[in-house]
Amino acid sequence: MTEMSTTAFKDNVTRALADDKLQFAMTETGPRFIAKRTKAREALPEFDQLRDQARDIKDHVLDHLDIYLETYEAKVKEAGGHVHWAETPDEARAAVLEICRKANAKMVTKGKSMISEEIDLNKHLEENGITPVETDLGEYIIQLRNERPSHIIAPAVHLTRDQVEADFRRVHTHLDPKRDLTEIPALVEEARAVLRQKYLNADVGITGANFLIAETGTSIIVTNEGNGDLTQSLPKVHIVLASIEKLVPTLEDATTILRVLARSATGQDFSNYTTFSTGGRRPGDPDGPVEYHVILLDNGRTSVLGTEFQDMLRCIRCGACLNHCPVYNAVGGHAYGWVYPGPIGSVVTPALVGIENARHLPNASTFCGRCEEVCPMRIPIPKMLRHWREKEFERHLQPTSQRWGLGLWAFMAKRPRLYRKATAIAARVLSNQAVGKGRLKKVPLASGWTAFRDLPAPQGKTFHQLWKERRP
Repeated sequence: MTEMSTTAFKDNVTRALADDKLQFAMTETGPRFIAKRTKAREALPEFDQLRDQARDIKDHVLDHLDIYLETYEAKVKEAGGHVHWAETPDEARAAVLEICRKANAKMVTKGKSMISEEIDLNKHLEENGITPVETDLGEYIIQLRNERPSHIIAPAVHLTRDQVEADFRRVHTHLDPKRDLTEIPALVEEARAVLRQKYLNADVGITGANFLIAETGTSIIVTNEGNGDLTQSLPKVHIVLASIEKLVPTLEDATTILRVLARSATGQDFSNYTTFSTGGRRPGDPDGPVEYHVILLDNGRTSVLGTEFQDMLRCIRCGACLNHCPVYNAVGGHAYGWVYPGPIGSVVTPALVGIENARHLPNASTFCGRCEEVCPMRIPIPKMLRHWREKEFERHLQPTSQRWGLGLWAFMAKRPRLYRKATAIAARVLSNQAVGKGRLKKVPLASGWTAFRDLPAPQGKTFHQLWKERRP
């Protein structure tokens, strides 16, 4: 999946629910993430206090973002680096291409970067004669398949081991066709061997950034494979791709947020590699890039500041909301149709591509609240999903049938006597249609729900009737 298909969300979901391999993969991985986070949280008594501190740090930055961006730029320049400002994806792609051309780059290695996905960088590089090579294992796998990541921290979570083996045999034709790839360690070792020479041949290395430190001009990446370190230290040019909200004031602030990041994402105390980079190679350094560039992308984020959606900019891309979301775990990430899936994606995507292009996503929620409950940055995701639904309604983007239905409900709700009589009749009728253990197989105007599940039947009385009977 390389093109945006947010408007086809319902069709994407239908295919996802019928995909047996996807359903198996999601069933296998989702519970593991949840169990690991729970264990990590219980082992750290001050976890919730750290969440409050992390939230406050990011809120402070967002309220003073202009100051911290200017401070960061000055510190990067002091360290010998270069900062490039990109208001749009086109400007970001152009900046990357210009740097690569000045370096006469033919091959580029890439660490994991959601921003590079957001600006569709790989396609742009390929169109201009430069070969991008993803070095994160999950990203490498999906690059072989020409797919987008299906998860923020586990890009290939939607695939089974058998599918990965088939892709390796299809692409790695220079290796022994009789080699044993029945175990995951063998797949990892093969990818490592294939990628090793790519690191050595690359002219430019591109990474994302989990945090940018205004105090020192430092970029921080968090990985579990070490690929990020090789990507930024071996080529002669290192490019950091980041969005403007990645700023934090100090190194101490970054370490505070790091304490909740890995625990929320993978259940680790800390990721295996947490790498700090400040400028290029200095005299006496044994390795490192000669040039250090940071490209800061806006892409609509400044328009979110000061609005009801500003809280989304606190996101640190840990993926906890995806791991705990019943909708995401049923349909996977590709159903959402663009770069950012799951609950946070249903907030971020309309902000970046327009609610008219992503109106289905805010409705892909049960409002169970688990996303907000587990978010390390305490982002009120359900509240923002409601705001997007309100904007969808205000702009008449919903189907006519839904608008008529809401209009009818509003008409009834404004007339309490009529509402009570109508609901009492409906409750009796539906309770008489119940089968088995009080379940409804079909409900008028709700075929989209009952096509996949039964609906609990009313027990004969409405809430108003029961309240009147039971209250003192």
